Amino acid sequence: MPESESVSCERRGQVAVMRLNRQDRLNSLSLELYEALERALRELADDPEVRVIVLTGAGRAFSAGANLQEHGGADQGRRRAYVETGQRVHRLLQTIPKPIVAAVNGPAVGAGLELALACDLVIAAEDAKLRLPELALGTFVGGGTTFVLAQRVGLTRAKELLLLGEFLTGAEAARIGLVNRAIPSDRVLPEALALADELTRRAPISIGHAKRLLDRARLLDAEEAMALEAEALLECMGSRDWQEGMAAFREKRPPRFIGE
Repeated sequence: MPESESVSCERRGQVAVMRLNRQDRLNSLSLELYEALERALRELADDPEVRVIVLTGAGRAFSAGANLQEHGGADQGRRRAYVETGQRVHRLLQTIPKPIVAAVNGPAVGAGLELALACDLVIAAEDAKLRLPELALGTFVGGGTTFVLAQRVGLTRAKELLLLGEFLTGAEAARIGLVNRAIPSDRVLPEALALADELTRRAPISIGHAKRLLDRARLLDAEEAMALEAEALLECMGSRDWQEGMAAFREKRPPRFIGE
């Protein structure tokens, strides 16, 4: 499994668990951490044994956000590298044709919350503190978050979250649809892993199409969506997994998908 000082990975069957591993800095994000995340995500995307990825934080935080001390001393070239690498990480999270579950085990602030929201599903601790404080600091979001927020909670609520930048708990975030589920903190990772195990039983080709088309949903009209769904459906119908799914249904047994 891919490994670095700042990102650790472990395999649990067909699930890969990635941990942000800067506990002494509450997993704050730096250029080096983004680079490690990018390398790990690319390796996991290419690993045929990995069906689902879980992203979480080591220690008591998911991520406290960008390391502002590092930003303050950075030259323009390093700042640009930070922004561009971070955006590549977000696009990988969004476009890898494998589901990615964020297990928000503690505070997720600024760029840390942006990272979680780039994942497909988000399980948060009920008492986790979530916030987008960028505008109050004279900076801005960079992970496509203006688009993602509006997709998740609608324009009115997205403006409130970004313009005011107030704290909300995981439980409050679940109530407004910012995250999928909020549960006690000691159950966050087990719940994310159980969800990941369930996702390994879905057809990989079908999941890849679902991620791709849902990611583009707001850019499409109804006719475009139907045309793209038809292409996706026909590709699925030509796969071995389609045949397996139909056979499993007839035989009343769980399907064994192989991603072909």
